[in-house]
Amino acid sequence: MAARSKGQAGHMATEMRFEGLDVAPGVLETIVTLAAAEVEGVACVEGSGLAGLMQKAGRTKTVEVSLADDEMFAVTVHLSAAYGRPLRGIAADVQQAVADALLSQTGHAAASVDVFIDGIVFPE
Repeated sequence: MAARSKGQAGHMATEMRFEGLDVAPGVLETIVTLAAAEVEGVACVEGSGLAGLMQKAGRTKTVEVSLADDEMFAVTVHLSAAYGRPLRGIAADVQQAVADALLSQTGHAAASVDVFIDGIVFPE
């Protein structure tokens, strides 16, 4: 399955082409967001506190997906974790869930899935 972005190499442009099918970057971001949100211990796929305010102000994206020259995805996910679970385990589960979702839905593997835990959500 050949893929190429319409724009600079290594950066997501306005769309990507997968075997004649154009895919908007928002579709890939949605796949990543839904996969990460389903992981136990993820409170929300966005930051809280100062990180959340910066995201809402448009300074940081919650999810970024780019296609490298080797046709593998590079993903960055910012999230808030629920209090009480080991953070390393949450991050590892998110990495696996995102990589699996991208591979199953696009046919392309993720070279990297970087997870940033920007906040902790305490039970109310």
